[in-house]
Amino acid sequence: MCAWRRLPGPGRLLLADSCSSRGCRPMARGYACVDDGIPGVLSAYARIFMAAVSRLGLLLLLALWMMVTVVPPGSGEGGWQQSGLGTAAVMEEERCTVERRAHLTYSEFIQHYAFLKPVILQGLTDNSRFRTLCSRENLLASFGDNIVRLSTANTYSYQKVDLPFQEYVEQLLHPQDPTSLGNDTLYFFGDNNFTEWAPLFQHYSPPPFRLLGTTPAYSFGVAGAGSGVPFHWHGPGFSEVIYGRKRWFLYPPEKTPEFHPNKTTLAWLQKIYPFLAPSDRPLECTIRAGEVLYFPDRWWHATLNLDTSVFISTFLG
Repeated sequence: MCAWRRLPGPGRLLLADSCSSRGCRPMARGYACVDDGIPGVLSAYARIFMAAVSRLGLLLLLALWMMVTVVPPGSGEGGWQQSGLGTAAVMEEERCTVERRAHLTYSEFIQHYAFLKPVILQGLTDNSRFRTLCSRENLLASFGDNIVRLSTANTYSYQKVDLPFQEYVEQLLHPQDPTSLGNDTLYFFGDNNFTEWAPLFQHYSPPPFRLLGTTPAYSFGVAGAGSGVPFHWHGPGFSEVIYGRKRWFLYPPEKTPEFHPNKTTLAWLQKIYPFLAPSDRPLECTIRAGEVLYFPDRWWHATLNLDTSVFISTFLG
């Protein structure tokens, strides 16, 4: 039998789980077990107590694990809020229909894509330094007081609103309300003051491909989950995701998509997209951090941010 005894001296505790006539085997600080002939029922209670302590320890470990793995608002990748909070309907496509090409050569780009179709480029540049500078903490520290110009998230972006970048991030950068119209949704993309943002842009490495007779120009943006710009077209360009995910929908110039210019991309995805015939579906794919989408001249395209996203486009004007 095993008896539990407290050892003399302050803090001198020993916990034993097995004893014999020669003594006890210590397990941790607590009580000592000595062969005193204690009735078996007390020994049974001791075993039950130890089992309960063991289970409580596991529960405590589980609670601690949950505390460190649950991501609070604003603490996602780079400190930017990731998907969730009412954006459950925002998902990636079932199948990406845009080619992904790693380490594409310039001759391959010109021959197969530049004037013909979109392509997702991988492994052409290393923007890890730029990505670090685009964390929430770093952007607010460097540009929080800068006045930025916001556009409405509709096809023509008529309305412009100026406010400090920090105010935009802290008060307006939230998941898209599916019921909001495009002209009620403010979106930070483009309209960058290149002098003020030059310390950031100088660290960006754009894709190395150029088209004859064009000049590259940057447009930088930060937008909430579920936001995006409905269908529109312009000249060719590249768009890289720095943080988050951005889903793209693209049609060739000769195929005008069915959409309302003042409805958001999220509303289009929920109300129109499910009823399109397979032949009327756009090319589509979700671009992840570090990937670059190229779109040719005059291709229709709409975008939808699946997370709070940081991104930069290089327009070839």
